[in-house]
This record gives sequence, C-alpha cells and structure tokens, in this order.
Amino acid sequence: MNFMQRLCLIALSVACLSISASAQKTAPDVLLTVGGEVQHPLKLTRADLDTFARQSLRAKDHDGKEYKFEGVAIVDILQKAGLKFGAALRGKALATYLLVEAVDGYQAVYALPEFDPPTNDHIILLADRQDGAAFPANVGPLKIIASADKEHARWVRQVKSMTIVRAPASGAVGRP
Repeated sequence: MNFMQRLCLIALSVACLSISASAQKTAPDVLLTVGGEVQHPLKLTRADLDTFARQSLRAKDHDGKEYKFEGVAIVDILQKAGLKFGAALRGKALATYLLVEAVDGYQAVYALPEFDPPTNDHIILLADRQDGAAFPANVGPLKIIASADKEHARWVRQVKSMTIVRAPASGAVGRP
C-alpha cells in the first residue's frame, strides 16, 4: 500500500470509530427489563419510565427514618407487559409470581395478588426518588418499596430486572 491508501484507510477507521462512539452515546440506557411469562417483554429506559403515572408514598427505610418515595406502581409496569389483574387474576394466574433481581444478584419474590388493587390497599413502588432526590449509585437508580412489609428484606435496591414466573403444576415439583 502506498502512503495515500494508508492515509485513507486510517481516516476511514477513525470516522467509523467516531460514528460508533456517537451511536453508543445517543442510545438510551435500559434501566429495567421485564420478561418471563409476559405477552410484551419490556426494556425500559428513563424516558419510558417517565411515561407512567407517578406515585408517592411515605415509609420508614432501613435506618428507621420516614421518607417520601416517588416512582411507578409496579402493577402499572406489569399491566404494560400484558399481565391481567382484578377479575382475571384467578386460577393458574394465582400460581404466578414476580422475581425481582438486583445488580448484585440479590433476589426477592412477590405473589401477583400483592400488586392487585382489588386485593390489596397498598402499592408496591418501583421508586427512583427519595425526598425529591435521585438515589445514590449504591441504592439506585431503582429501588422497590414494599411499604406493607414489616421487614425490609424485599426492599430491593439497584433493581435491574423483573421476571414473571409460573409455579410448576401440582406434582411436578421434584420430578427429573
């Protein structure tokens, strides 16, 4: 290769790298995935979460202090993924649960009726703010607030995914 060909190749490589880096910067970051036994799997960005109705609640956090948490009711996210609640939450649907996973691998399980407004008077919140401020990196950007829980073991911080799982049919547990 002569000098001009090499120069053109270098210029083309730099242009491709620049375009690739620019595309990565403009691609929205997925904050939460919703999958499993859903009709519409979701990959939600900050902009997607901002389209949901905002909810707030007051609850005591791990430190025993009361805070105002703001975010999205998880039931709204599950409905967008295609889950049915109310009269449709019967039979096999009652053997379905939500598995929540954090960035560090921490997991918690919630039965679907816990999210059902006709069944429960409380909401389980996917919070992104505490007392008006975003969570620090070691807690957020997303944290589950289950205010009806007396203990905070299911208050999952740094939530990354929610998976709908159907429990195995009767008699199927333990089979190879």
